[in-house]
Formats: sequence, C-alpha cells, structure tokens
Amino acid sequence: MLLNVALVLGTFLFMEGVAWFTHKYVMHGFLWSWHRDHHNHHKGFFEINDLFAVVFALTAISLIGTGVAYPELDYLTWIGAGVTLYGFFYFMFHDIIVHRRVKVKLDTSGRYMQRIMRAHYIHHKVHTKEGAEAFGFLYAPKKYDRPVKSDSKSTKAQT
Repeated sequence: MLLNVALVLGTFLFMEGVAWFTHKYVMHGFLWSWHRDHHNHHKGFFEINDLFAVVFALTAISLIGTGVAYPELDYLTWIGAGVTLYGFFYFMFHDIIVHRRVKVKLDTSGRYMQRIMRAHYIHHKVHTKEGAEAFGFLYAPKKYDRPVKSDSKSTKAQT
C-alpha cells in the first residue's frame, strides 16, 4: 500500500519534469504545429494543442490497463494513476484557472498561485516557437514572485 502511494506521488512529481521537457523541446520544438494555436488567438473552444492532453491520457490509460491486465505489472497501474493525477491538476491550473476555458470562480490570491500564474502569463507573451521562458506548469522559480512594494511612509520615517 505504501509503495503504491509512493509510486503515485513520485510519478506526479516526476511528471512536472516530463511536462517541462515536453513543453520546451516538443511543444516549442518539432510539434510547434500542434502548440502554435495555444499561443495565438483562435476561434472555438478546442485547440490543436489539446492533442497533447489526448497523448498523455492515452499514456495513462495504457499504463493503468496494462497494470490491471497483468498482475505481475500492477505497479504500472499506480504509475498511470500518478500521470492521471498530474493531468487533473494540470487541467485545473492551466485550463480552468489560468486560461479560464471553464468559467469557475476560484481564489487565486495566494503567493503560490500568483507565482505560477505570472510565470505562465510571461510564457504567453511570446507568440512564436522561439524566445519563450517558464515552461513549467505547477512549479515556477521564485524569480516569478512579484517584489513586495515598500511602504513609502515607513521608509521615510526610518530615514
């Protein structure tokens, strides 16, 4: 049981690295043709970029199905569950919170949410294959924190 939980959580954490790598070198690389519409205005709800979600979903389904079909490979079920869990959080953050593809009112005022949203918005300032930064989805370095504004009254009182 503990091993299964570790596999799910470990896979979830590992998936951020997989997502970063895929975003930087595949989406902004040889499959830019799938990702381009995500960086540019387009009509309709769906994007060609959504094919990446289909690929990751099929990967998770295959892992889970193989683990269920072959008991000696049951660990694949838990790895597939970790991929699925990451996909759920990715969908919540990326599609619902950041891009508002599904209209739900959520509190995004926390420091973590502000940091990852800011990093993603900075990523989307670039509308071309090259020149983007911040390729992560659920993690962003501290450099994307907004600097705390100093209180000018307390600064003047101290001088």
